[in-house]
Amino acid sequence: MSTSIAYGPARVLPGAQIHISTTPDTEPFWEAAKERRLTACQCAVCGQFRMPPTPYCPNCSSKERKWPTLPGTGEVFSYAICNKNPATGEDYVYVPVVVQLDEAGGVRLVGNLTGCNAEDVKIGMKVTVEWTDICDGWVLPNFRAV
Repeated sequence: MSTSIAYGPARVLPGAQIHISTTPDTEPFWEAAKERRLTACQCAVCGQFRMPPTPYCPNCSSKERKWPTLPGTGEVFSYAICNKNPATGEDYVYVPVVVQLDEAGGVRLVGNLTGCNAEDVKIGMKVTVEWTDICDGWVLPNFRAV
């Protein structure tokens, strides 16, 4: 006999609890996010995408890069269902997902998922980017089920 747990709606973690820091390699990603524009690091020579961004392309060793705007869609590659806020310990259902981004050469990005009940999340589920304001004026890309 299998037991099914009803978790309820998936939520994002409160933005006031999320802090980021940037480096010269990651700052273009975060600046684009402030504009609510999803991007990923792409080699300007060979076209290889890479996330997290690195100073050199792992394919051709070029230092040249560009940051194209992506459509902000993808599919769930992996996920976990969590039921405690990691900062406070309170009961709080959230679903961190690894999303394979469309038009980004296999690049994956981690975020939280909303727009469905946690127990309904499936690998391969289509998602779209959703923006969450966080500390210090930064904006975090999360995802919504479509």
